[in-house]
Amino acid sequence: MTSDAEQPKLALQQLAAATGTQLKCDCQPRANIKRPLHIDKWGLLHRTQKKTSDHTRTMIGPYDTTALLHALYLIAIVAEAMTAALVAGRRQMDWFGVMLLGCVTALGGGSMRDVLLGDYPLTWVEHPHYLLLTGGAALFTIAVARYMHKLRNVFLVLDAIGLVVFTVIGCKVALALDLPFLIVIGSGMITGCVGGVLRDLLCNTVPLLFRAELYATVSIVTGILYVGSETLGLSHDIGMAIAMVVGLTLRLLAIRFKWGMPKFIYSGNMD
Repeated sequence: MTSDAEQPKLALQQLAAATGTQLKCDCQPRANIKRPLHIDKWGLLHRTQKKTSDHTRTMIGPYDTTALLHALYLIAIVAEAMTAALVAGRRQMDWFGVMLLGCVTALGGGSMRDVLLGDYPLTWVEHPHYLLLTGGAALFTIAVARYMHKLRNVFLVLDAIGLVVFTVIGCKVALALDLPFLIVIGSGMITGCVGGVLRDLLCNTVPLLFRAELYATVSIVTGILYVGSETLGLSHDIGMAIAMVVGLTLRLLAIRFKWGMPKFIYSGNMD
């Protein structure tokens, strides 16, 4: 009695005996076949049955790097949700508004990117636990809000880390879709910046992106360094590290020294 896994091999052996030919069979049970590792657009590592292109394979780094990027992503969306909850508190929103604003701020940039690029499913649809994570972090902020002012500098650093991490992930998504250079950089910037813009629009204020220290510029620089390293053939890990370290340093220096883009001030009228 042969198992289902051995039947193809036995059939080939019988065919060889009947025809007097020698056939090599390298068959093995499907359960033992190691499918290639694949990194999805959110930096998660899993096995896939889908054949990846040569370009996509160049985007795949060692597991440790992927795990680090994913861990930083989770930390960043939690920090973004908590800071958004504080903004909601200043606007005297109810608990549902706090939770909604936290989710929109943390996940809105990636969702906007995927909608514009036609890349489905959306991040939080593919991973619904992100909604629980960000919504729960926003609600948790209500309980610890009185202590949050002591952690202001910590959250500024976490926000800067989130900016560069979101930017790299956004660039990875566009690169995997073989999009042009400008679209890749735009994808990274949208991922890194639009969540905060949506937060401010929902709170009926001019987005900080347009009036605070360098933010979108940092995202653009990070994206250019990351994509440039890939174009030059540098190691994926080295290129990602260079882009993230430079971007993080630039953002922290901008906060420290109040670097910003020149402002347009017009006080006249058209009468």
